Amino acid sequence: MARTATRWARAGAAAGGMAAALTATPTMAAEVTETQYIFNTLSFLMHGFLVMWMAAGFAMLESGLVRSKNTAAICLKNVALYSIAGLMYFLVGYNLMYDGVDGGFAGSLSWWSADDSEALKGNFEAGYAAQSDWFFQMVFVATAASIVSGALAERVKVWTFFVFVVFLTAIVYPIQGAWLWGGGWLAEMGFADFAGSTIVHSTGGWAALTGAVIVGARKGKYDHAGRVLPLPGANLPLATLGTFILWLGWFGFNGGSQLALGTATDAIAIATVYVNTNMAAAGGVLAAMAATQLIYKKADLSFALNGAIAGLVSITAAPHTPSLGAAFGIGAVGGILVVVFVPLFDRLRVDDVVGAVSAHLVAGIWGTMAVPFTNAEASFSTQAVGVAAIGASVAAASAALWLVLKHTIGVRVSEEEEEMGLDRAELGMEAYPEFGRGSQMF
Repeated sequence: MARTATRWARAGAAAGGMAAALTATPTMAAEVTETQYIFNTLSFLMHGFLVMWMAAGFAMLESGLVRSKNTAAICLKNVALYSIAGLMYFLVGYNLMYDGVDGGFAGSLSWWSADDSEALKGNFEAGYAAQSDWFFQMVFVATAASIVSGALAERVKVWTFFVFVVFLTAIVYPIQGAWLWGGGWLAEMGFADFAGSTIVHSTGGWAALTGAVIVGARKGKYDHAGRVLPLPGANLPLATLGTFILWLGWFGFNGGSQLALGTATDAIAIATVYVNTNMAAAGGVLAAMAATQLIYKKADLSFALNGAIAGLVSITAAPHTPSLGAAFGIGAVGGILVVVFVPLFDRLRVDDVVGAVSAHLVAGIWGTMAVPFTNAEASFSTQAVGVAAIGASVAAASAALWLVLKHTIGVRVSEEEEEMGLDRAELGMEAYPEFGRGSQMF
């Protein structure tokens, strides 16, 4: 369990890293009581299953924003990517992220195994059960992969996408995580990202952006004159449900990143994170609604939903330090950025089906750069270095893999299969068979 102590110490020294608030708490004392050990473990498990529930949120959000002929495929991708993430994080990812990084760039290439032998003997210095830690870290990996799923919906081959997810969850994400949360070079510099605006959301966003560019737009999305043609989703109530599920899951995402619940100090910190997270999401919704009313003369539901996501992403880099008013403002800026960048990417002919690149990448960059506004120990220059380094690394690695896949097994279905819909073309089924095949054009 030496790795756990190292991660705590290094992340705490990183001026707002994932466990910064732990550095001065009694839980970090040399002797951890059995009660503290139990509550820390419980926090990981409960917050972990809230983050796992976000997989359902992504599945429902994406199912609502794609056309009905692609619904079963998007559901399959979400349940499969969660499963792939768990396997790959066990085989490669966890140790690559945490085992012996020591100020460098990556850990070891080995599979993870739990060791709770000391706790079973009555020595609770590790702080929590090893498997609870692994579970909490694993569900973050699946979140990064889910971001790619929605952006590339309706035209990417299902099995090609799964190959990319293997690479993303086993190698790309763990290396970025190692740079900060594993005690790597960004931690040494003092880069701050409490729960992953950049480490998780920008990583997924860069992977999605490179994929959208290389895979190309859906048929019929843009005409020869460069106009954007709407391809509306099939079920906005389902997308709304998905957003509420993600909102709920985010309390686990950010709150659990306190990494402890063994003291009153930890409990107060988690409560602070919860209310700031909620306030930022509200700011994102209201700002997106106001912006669309001003620009389009109508309040737009899809922008409001992505405004909530953007607000949540924006606050994730530092949900423990702002006041309630500052948290609202940080989320509000994220909501406005979505309204600006979704049409901007469309003008650049980057077809992002669910607006994931704007909500996760753009808002993730904003949230990370906003940390120094509420955290005096963070610096804009160090934040910029971290954002740029992770962006360049993920974009280069993702682009390389997408191009290899494009020129080997292929990345997108044929025009005929795309017209038919991925449900029938790739899965041989329909999500809504009672509607009949006449519905496949919608």
